[in-house]
Amino acid sequence: MAGTDTVSGKTRPEARSDLAGLEAGLDALETAAPRARSPWRETLLRKTLPPLVAAALVLAVWKLLVLAGVTDTYKLPDPSAVWASLRRLWLEGTLLGIVWTSVSRGLLGFFAALAIGTPLGLLVARVPLVRAAIGPVLSGLQSLPSVAWVPAAVIWLGITDAAMYAVILLGAVPSIANGLVAGIDQVPPLYLRAGRTMGATGVRGARFVLLPAALPGYVAGLKQGWAFSWRSLMAAELIASSPDLGLGLGQFLENARTDSDMPGVLLGILLILFVGIAVDLAVFSPLERRVLRTRGLAAAR
Repeated sequence: MAGTDTVSGKTRPEARSDLAGLEAGLDALETAAPRARSPWRETLLRKTLPPLVAAALVLAVWKLLVLAGVTDTYKLPDPSAVWASLRRLWLEGTLLGIVWTSVSRGLLGFFAALAIGTPLGLLVARVPLVRAAIGPVLSGLQSLPSVAWVPAAVIWLGITDAAMYAVILLGAVPSIANGLVAGIDQVPPLYLRAGRTMGATGVRGARFVLLPAALPGYVAGLKQGWAFSWRSLMAAELIASSPDLGLGLGQFLENARTDSDMPGVLLGILLILFVGIAVDLAVFSPLERRVLRTRGLAAAR
């Protein structure tokens, strides 16, 4: 008589058959063809339409508040006044220059922070003495508002581009380094042992084992690092404004405040918000989705 599986109550041949069926099902899932891309109409409805509807609702509420006269128009101007300010900058040919001045600074500062924060994060994650000495400092710097560094940077470096980049680095490097540390701390020890067995030690181990395995946490740190870079730059441009630095978004906002130009103030805020959202949607969100999807942590979109 065939034996009986004491857990399931089935005979051993039946249990083996069920196990074989389960393995075949898992193999089929792993080798299944990737899902076809969504039609453009579905993409439009799921991804493009919701933010447009949200923006339209905000504009409608804004317009209703203006019509209701909840406050003076010099405090809350009509949306058409902000549009007129945007149109004037476009016709003058200064709009793109203002935006690019800040975006170029932000990107250059972010890449510099990336070059410093990545090896620093590796050192903190892998060297216990360095972690004990620098780890708490990085956590403290990450919680410190970047605007607090602006007065010191101006005194040290003057009202120059160097002061802007110093503030960006002090704001973004801790976020990138801490993100990488968090990602490395979540790497299974088995990966490291397998890498050492295959000769991946030192720099090779960091390049081929640690960084790929820690990629989800690292990408999250990069995303946060860009947010800190952009916020730090805006704080520096607001406080340390000078004609010698060129007209960026922060200085444009400060000039509008000095002139009591509320449409210009709101336009500056909206442009800063737009750039931050655009960079996130165009670069970091797709990168994050791709990393998670390749690890089976997010559904394909």
